[in-house]
Amino acid sequence: MNVFYEESGSFKVGTVLADNITSLQVEAIHGKRSKIKAASVLLRFETPALTDFMDRAQKVADELDPDFLWECCAQDTEFESESLATDYFGRKPDPVEAAATLILLHNAPMYFYKKGKGRYKAAPPDALKAAIASQEKKRLLAELKARYTEQLCDGTLPEAFKAIIPQLLYKPDKNSIEWKALEAASIQTKLSVPGLLEKCGAIPSSHDYHYHRFLREHFPTGTDFSEADQRQALCEVNNLPVADVSAFSIDDASTTEIDDAFSITPLKLGSFRIGIHIAAPALGIQPGTSLDKTAAARLSTVYIPGKKITMLPDAAIDCYTLNEHRLCPAVSLYLDVADDYTVTHVENRIEKINITKNLRHDTLEAYFNEDTLNQEPTNEPFIQELRILWHFASKMETVRGKAGDVNNDKIDYTFDIDNDHVTIRARRRGSPVDKVVSELMIFANTEWGRQLAEANIAGIYRSQGNSKVKMSTSPAPHQGLGVAQYAWISSPMRRYVDLINQRQLIAMIREETPPYSRDSDDLLIAVQDFEIVHSIYSDFQRSMEHYWCLRWLLQENIQTINAQVIKENLVRFDHIPLLMRVPSLPNMAPDSYVKLEIQAIDLLDRTIRAKFVEKLDS
Repeated sequence: MNVFYEESGSFKVGTVLADNITSLQVEAIHGKRSKIKAASVLLRFETPALTDFMDRAQKVADELDPDFLWECCAQDTEFESESLATDYFGRKPDPVEAAATLILLHNAPMYFYKKGKGRYKAAPPDALKAAIASQEKKRLLAELKARYTEQLCDGTLPEAFKAIIPQLLYKPDKNSIEWKALEAASIQTKLSVPGLLEKCGAIPSSHDYHYHRFLREHFPTGTDFSEADQRQALCEVNNLPVADVSAFSIDDASTTEIDDAFSITPLKLGSFRIGIHIAAPALGIQPGTSLDKTAAARLSTVYIPGKKITMLPDAAIDCYTLNEHRLCPAVSLYLDVADDYTVTHVENRIEKINITKNLRHDTLEAYFNEDTLNQEPTNEPFIQELRILWHFASKMETVRGKAGDVNNDKIDYTFDIDNDHVTIRARRRGSPVDKVVSELMIFANTEWGRQLAEANIAGIYRSQGNSKVKMSTSPAPHQGLGVAQYAWISSPMRRYVDLINQRQLIAMIREETPPYSRDSDDLLIAVQDFEIVHSIYSDFQRSMEHYWCLRWLLQENIQTINAQVIKENLVRFDHIPLLMRVPSLPNMAPDSYVKLEIQAIDLLDRTIRAKFVEKLDS
């Protein structure tokens, strides 16, 4: 005796070895023995042979028309599969025909609803019509997916993809037919999704791919400023006194947000007065305005090679930046300095400053550097003032206990981008130009931070202890800088924290009520959000500098390059700020020099593969 039975949603056949009334022991065609419930048995038969029963039943089932059977069966009541088979075949069905009918009913759930063992009910006409339409839609989508996949594999971008490329790249709907086709093509071609779309011409610029990803995540509404922001940027500071000094700034050639400038005024007996002048957007941008809310949302200017997203609109920058040949509003810190460069007196003023010159690093460093400091002064602009500031900066560095700091030997890099051509220049961090600017900014931020603390006026401070840097509303030592407290105030056009602190400073100087109390929500939120956003922006800047290093290697057609071992298999490339791990690097002492072969560069993944060639003599 053989049985046709259902198990785990599929049909099987077997020879009965033992019938225990409620259960049976059966043996499958290939000899496997199983125990099944008697209730699972649908048919018992002697013939045909077990070996070809299922093939014959499936063949008959394939010839059955579900539409015809649906029309033939009872529409409003349940029916037995055997009775439907009897009606269809016009006689009592043989075991193969009965099994074929069951297979058809089981495989056509749109037409027939299962109600029990061998029992079914015809689907209502409206439900069947909807199910058939849905099945047809799925069939058409499957054909469309296959067509899209084939086009993508051939390197052709389907027309329907063109309008949704940003969505596919940055925020795909993974249930969409386009994404499913893209994913399937990616697997077939063994390319990443961005790599495949680039092959199809959908990513004309790898740089824009990375840049727009950042914008969609952190600037989802775009980087443009509203008309209200632009209008509020206009400054009204005509009533400020004009300082009797001639000031100059020191910045990169590309800097437009010029926050700081300096002046020197001779005093009696060889002493002099140093003026540190900081642009004053806090004079015109009031808390709670539309522009203030925009700046509070951005929190900082975003810098990447060749681009920047400013915290303030151009109108505000044009109004407050310390451009040359202009009278500019500023908060000034004046230092009376003795001939031994000791500070004897400090004074704050809110005023207009005559900016005589914007000095730029690329031209300034040619005549103001370590070598020229030991030579006779030239007639270059502000060279005498720069020498005085350098001596003062050196004294302040010593006072902080940071003279000869190892950080002064570190190299900074600048990236100049011109029509996608990148030039990478190295600058030693401790150069006279750097020292003058950094020490004067440290002095101003430290001194103003002290004044705010002593006046019991809330401020935002940056501290460091045990190598951990944090921001808070309470003054604390900054061990890295060697100062008792440090408040960011010197870049109010580029950092919202500085703008907040400048508002507090202006209120202190004018003896007015400060806009922020120590428990102000705006103050506490700014502290919390700024650290997060500053980290995000810094990471993006580093990642894009890494990208442009890869572009430089391709641009210069670098096949081999020297590198210095940092530790284990981590190396630093010569000429560019690029670090990477080289798996093939043998065990080598730190600071060893090696030659590497560049094997592959992927600008979309921002990855590079290099192979160790040889060790170089130090």
